[in-house]
Amino acid sequence: MIRFGAVTLTMVALLALALTVGGAWSGLALAYITLFTFLMDKIAALAAPEAPDSAEFPAADPLSVALALAQFPLLFGGIHVLSQTATGTTQKALIFVALSLFLGQVGNSNAHELIHRSNRWFHRLGVAVYCSVLFGHHASAHVRVHHIHAATDADPNSARHGESFWRFALRAWHGSFREGWRAEAALRKRSAKAGLHPYVTYALGALVSGALATAVAGLPGLLWLLALSSYAQAQLLLSDYVQHYGLRRTNRADGRPEPVGPAHSWNAPHWFSSALMLNAPRHSDHHAHPGRRYPALELHPASMPVLPYALPVMAVIALVPPLWRRVMDHRARKWAGTTQM
Repeated sequence: MIRFGAVTLTMVALLALALTVGGAWSGLALAYITLFTFLMDKIAALAAPEAPDSAEFPAADPLSVALALAQFPLLFGGIHVLSQTATGTTQKALIFVALSLFLGQVGNSNAHELIHRSNRWFHRLGVAVYCSVLFGHHASAHVRVHHIHAATDADPNSARHGESFWRFALRAWHGSFREGWRAEAALRKRSAKAGLHPYVTYALGALVSGALATAVAGLPGLLWLLALSSYAQAQLLLSDYVQHYGLRRTNRADGRPEPVGPAHSWNAPHWFSSALMLNAPRHSDHHAHPGRRYPALELHPASMPVLPYALPVMAVIALVPPLWRRVMDHRARKWAGTTQM
C-alpha cells in the first residue's frame, strides 16, 4: 500500500501547492503526471508482483476515501484559480492540464473502485465523485451494462475492431447513458424495492456541482467546470477504448456470449502508472473479480492481452487513428481471431 499511497498522494500534494502557491509547482504537477510517470514506468525493477500475497490490505479503503474527498477541494479550488484574471495564461494552461489529468486518471479510477464496493457509503462517495465531473450515469452504465456485456456489441463501451476513438467516444457516451437508464428502469420494474431511479441523483449531483462552480467563480467557473469535466470524461472513454479494443466474446450454442475471460481485456504491467490509477490497467482480473480490492488484482501476461506501452501512452496513441491501428490491429487479431473482425 505504500506504493499506491506515495504515488497518488504526491500528485494530490503537488496540485494543492500549484493552486495555493503557484509558480513552478504548476509545472511540477504536470511533469509528475506525464514525463515523470513515463520515465518511472521504464524502471521494471520496481514493478509490483503479479500476484500479491494478501487480498485484505486494510489501508486500501482509507486511501480511496482520502483521494475521493481530496477531489472536491482540488476541483473547485482549481476552478477558482483558473477563473482569476490575475492567473497568467501559461499558469492556467499548466493547472488546467495537470488538474484534468488528475481528474481523469486518478479521480476516475478511484471512483470506479468505490462504485464496486458493497458498502453503500463507499458506493455513494464514488457516485459523488463522478457527479462532480458531470458523469454520474457512468456509475450505472459501468456496473449494470459494461460488466454484463463487455466485449460484445451490446456494450457501448467496448470498442470494435477498426473503430477510431473519435467515432467510439460519441457512440459510447450516448450509448452508455441510454443503456444505463434502460438497465436501471428494468431493475425497478422487476423489484419494487429498487427505489428511486438513480439518474435523478446523477442529475441533482450535476446541478450541485454546477451550482458550486458558479458560486465559486460565476459564469467563468461554470465554463471551467464544463471544460475540466469534458477532459476528465474523455480520459475515461479513452481507457475504455484502449482496454477492450477489438476483443470479442464468442457466442455459445444457445446464442449467448461466453463468460468474460482473461482474453477479453487489454492489460498493462507498468508499475508507476498502475499505482497512479489504482491498478486499473490490470483490467482482466477486475472483470473476473469486480469486487476485488485494487491492491489484490493480479496480472498473468501469458493468458491476458498485454498492451505494448503503458495505458496513458496508449491513450495518446489512440488519438491518432492511423497510428493506433498500426500498433494495435495485428495484436487484436492475435487474441480475437480474424473470423470475428
